[in-house]
Amino acid sequence: MTIPVRPETDRKIDDLLSVYPMKGSALLPALYLVQEEKGHLSEESMEYVASKIGLSAAFVAGVVSFYTMFHRKPVGRHHIQVCRTLPCALSGSDDLMAHLKGRLGIVDGETRSDGAYSLVSVECLGACDRAPFIQINDEEHGPVDPAKMDEILKRLEPR
Repeated sequence: MTIPVRPETDRKIDDLLSVYPMKGSALLPALYLVQEEKGHLSEESMEYVASKIGLSAAFVAGVVSFYTMFHRKPVGRHHIQVCRTLPCALSGSDDLMAHLKGRLGIVDGETRSDGAYSLVSVECLGACDRAPFIQINDEEHGPVDPAKMDEILKRLEPR
């Protein structure tokens, strides 16, 4: 199998495997390392991680599809996740999502053609006390209304 990652990423995964007494426990951190390098987790990348850890490719794909922080296809430089669960929905996440669709010109699950933004609605992000809540890459924001969203987008635009 061709190694679909840089040698240093491969070494980092080997280091992880030496730390965990059960190899399977290294799955999430290994997936993070590969995604950090590649921007998403391709079939080839998932098969590579499965092979390194000794798990089936189907199991790894199931884990990747379960967690919203893993991406099976490339996402925008600014990956916007909007929580859609009940506390956020009652606090206006549907209006926020509609506003973002209009501002960005994309629908839920899409990446803009220039690669600047991707937009996705997700299950709970664990910040119900700050509803409606969004996450842009690893940065958290909440509560966010359309006006605050416009301020955030303005800061993200190239100067």
